[in-house]
Amino acid sequence: QVQLVESGGGLVQPGGSLRLSCVASGFTFSSYVMRWVRQAPGKGLEWISDINSGGDSTSYTESVKGRFTISRDNAKNTLYLQMNSLKSEDTAVYYCIRMSSSPIWGQGTQVTVSS
Repeated sequence: QVQLVESGGGLVQPGGSLRLSCVASGFTFSSYVMRWVRQAPGKGLEWISDINSGGDSTSYTESVKGRFTISRDNAKNTLYLQMNSLKSEDTAVYYCIRMSSSPIWGQGTQVTVSS
């Protein structure tokens, strides 16, 4: 069964850190570009970051540059998003996506940044 399962979300204070994980199964993880997106309450989807299949090329939306780091461990079939210096505006449900002609989405993990 092809699936992505995110974890690592939670409640954190402004300025804090979280690391999200996305474990892949049912397909050859190392062959695909992977993406993180998020959806804040009452807003549309926002692209955050991409990483190529080998993990040596990344891109970020401007609002998270210098604060978030995308990475992957192809041996563990896992995608990561390290989030530092979190702000209230980072509050959202975060999704990982396998980028392909038939994109696969995880179920999402809630991140809440609040004091």
